[in-house]
Amino acid sequence: MAHLFLAVTAHGYGHLAQAAPVVTALARRLPGLRITLQSDIDPGFARSRLPRGFTHLREATDVGLLMDGPLCTRWSESVAHYADFEASYGRRLAHEIAVLRRAAPDLVLADVPWLPLDAARRLGIPAVGLCSLNWYDILVSSPVAEQVPAPVMERMRAVYAEADLFIRPAPSMPMGWLPNALDVGPIANRYLDRRDELRSRCGVPAGRPFALMQFGGFLGFDPLEAWPEQDQVHWLVQDLGAGARRDATSLSSLGLRVPEVLPACDLMLCKPGYGTYSEAAVNGVPVLYVRRGDWPEEAALIPWLTERMPTREITAVDLLAGRLSEAIAELCAAERPPAVEPSGIDEVARLLEPWLRSSDPVLERMPRSEVC
Repeated sequence: MAHLFLAVTAHGYGHLAQAAPVVTALARRLPGLRITLQSDIDPGFARSRLPRGFTHLREATDVGLLMDGPLCTRWSESVAHYADFEASYGRRLAHEIAVLRRAAPDLVLADVPWLPLDAARRLGIPAVGLCSLNWYDILVSSPVAEQVPAPVMERMRAVYAEADLFIRPAPSMPMGWLPNALDVGPIANRYLDRRDELRSRCGVPAGRPFALMQFGGFLGFDPLEAWPEQDQVHWLVQDLGAGARRDATSLSSLGLRVPEVLPACDLMLCKPGYGTYSEAAVNGVPVLYVRRGDWPEEAALIPWLTERMPTREITAVDLLAGRLSEAIAELCAAERPPAVEPSGIDEVARLLEPWLRSSDPVLERMPRSEVC
């Protein structure tokens, strides 16, 4: 039985959301595929995205970035965490080598921690990076680039470059220095439009647009709390922390997830991020976005989506004040182009499948894990 070992950064939910469609495609191609997820990501979110029966090893293999909500990165504090990670790298590498030796996977797929790629290379296990970014390029393009210790940068750059392959799904940061890079199409799921059912369950009249507020992966960010009620759109949000409103419905109260409502929406309000942008393009949803400003990946994401789907930028000040009516009206009136094809899913699955068909090792059960 083939075994895929997936290592994912838990910086929000975007990295798992990016890798999951590929893993699902591989599971369809290879019945009985064993999947191990190594990440400290929320188990419920992992279960909502990955095929059933995977093993979850709940531990981090990289640092990510510290955040104050979805829009503000704590850059200087994050640099200290990267320095601490490098200072203990020998111990961490020894642990990761032991984990992979026990697991004996056919392939390590990382989105996009570098430690598992390093450990796999040292064990002779095929190792592939899959991501629209890498942490080296994020840090080198960040406001604190000069503060990052040189050994941290050297380690990441070397490990990413030594992977068997580094797959860049559109839209990706350039990463032109990678000798092993391969570009593929977008990775995102296309979902079923359940608009009529959603109107009935929310009690929303015909003709009133649905607007999805999606700043996923970060709790406690609730702009609706300060906004007056209105009749221009009906908001769909994960939770209504400030209480019930006639112009909004929480997905949690309906037992629904974002993928189940996205195609029914006439626009999405979000920050630029790979998952939200690729899913908007693939499901034909216009986007109202707020820049983080200091996030290096935005330079690749924003132009890509603007060329394919109606978009409109608002400022963080306007977001918090609820001054959105003009931008919402413009997006709702915009002509909708054809949805983008998520061609990257099958492209990546075809690339990875030969590694998973190459052998059938004897597998040992991982410690401290959960079967989901």
